[in-house]
Amino acid sequence: MPAAPPESPVTEGVRTLEVRWIFPGQLETAVAGWFGRFPARTESREDTYLLAPQLPRLSVKVRGGGALEVKVYHGSPGFLAVPGRARGRMQSWQKWSFPVSPLRPDSGDPPGWRQVRKRRRISRFSRASGQIVAHAPGLGEEPRCEVELTEIRTRGQDWWSLGFEATGPADLLRSELQATAAIVFAQALPGGVEPSPDNSRSYAQWLSRRPGAGSDVGALKTVPLPSQLVRRPVCQARPRPTGNARSDITATDHIETVGLACECMAEATYARSAGRAEDAQYR
Repeated sequence: MPAAPPESPVTEGVRTLEVRWIFPGQLETAVAGWFGRFPARTESREDTYLLAPQLPRLSVKVRGGGALEVKVYHGSPGFLAVPGRARGRMQSWQKWSFPVSPLRPDSGDPPGWRQVRKRRRISRFSRASGQIVAHAPGLGEEPRCEVELTEIRTRGQDWWSLGFEATGPADLLRSELQATAAIVFAQALPGGVEPSPDNSRSYAQWLSRRPGAGSDVGALKTVPLPSQLVRRPVCQARPRPTGNARSDITATDHIETVGLACECMAEATYARSAGRAEDAQYR
């Protein structure tokens, strides 16, 4: 009797509401201590972001060398504001994850991509008895907001980031994010640091504005542009891989994987969102 085909390892699209601030320089010990008020786990990984060609409203990266993550931007519902402590633009995203083979360790920055090393401290906040409380990560699928303090290194430069990501039912995302921010910023960041809209942006936005980002434009000719994607019913036309075919995908050798992922995501969401005023806010 033939074995049953394995279940698809591709994750369903997850809706998130996020705010991120990115600052230059090394993370100060005092800031790490400020975040240490909450239980957290720590992880280190290297993410590789697609910079060229530029795909409006899409963020593409290879996460930790083992998953291709595609995020679709759905606009901004406004600002997250904690008076006297922090203010940043909220961004609505939907993301999917596709398994890929690890990048070659000696590959450096592949053409059109940018590698970013991260050391992340992650704390999870969720509702309990009507209140937002902090937990160590590892809970179930209830509405929650993860807060991360991240040390960043890319192209020999140090940066650090503070980010919030709310997941769960769409009608609860904003309240989860706001309630978590109120707890985190109940104590001001040390050293006079006050997160503002000037340093509030996603990783994709930040990298696209870094020196050298434009030098890779046009480097990847195999990835179609979104205007081409939405006219092609590729998700129905292409057969799904069988057996272990997915595990043979290598991000640096088969860049068309990104094209396929972007085609499927764009077909479902990009056409519906094209032309909205939020485009100007994202760029």
